[in-house]
Amino acid sequence: MDNEIAVGARLKHARLNFRLSLRQLADKVGCTESYLSKVENNKVRPSLPMLHKIAVTLGISVAKLFVEEDHTQGPVTILREGERAVLRTDHRRAGDAVSLETLLPSHLATLLEANIHHVPAGASSQGFLEHQGEEMGFVLEGELELTVGEQTVRVGPGDSFFFLSHIAHAYRNIGSTDARVLWVNTPQSF
Repeated sequence: MDNEIAVGARLKHARLNFRLSLRQLADKVGCTESYLSKVENNKVRPSLPMLHKIAVTLGISVAKLFVEEDHTQGPVTILREGERAVLRTDHRRAGDAVSLETLLPSHLATLLEANIHHVPAGASSQGFLEHQGEEMGFVLEGELELTVGEQTVRVGPGDSFFFLSHIAHAYRNIGSTDARVLWVNTPQSF
């Protein structure tokens, strides 16, 4: 996962295109102007819920923040291991941030979004998410506690799950090792 991306400049560009000041955007997403400035200058990484709020407010999907070269080779598009873009979220201790490794190039107009969520032991989505669409996941490694609405379940290697995205949902790694989850959404929301 060497292709970590910094999203600050893209968020700033989207904010300016939307003709919003830092203050206006901060008021809309519920954070401080100072925090947004730090995000735009890549001094802090926003949590997944905050990044999602910012992107939705700016009328973009988080997937559009990923940058890849055009790897289109005819009817099949290949993103080789080690070449995929990675989005990291902020967390207090180094090494415990959730990261999303994109599986689809952002330049493709697709109906779905697919990522591998890398969730270190003890890390979480840092809050609940809600949006339109459907989601499914397949646990490749590790264990997660997944909460959707009022239901909380444990999932581990080989387990798959599905839920409607408009129901508040969150997850956390309850195991002692890192978790990796193939996560697919439609339509794109991240």
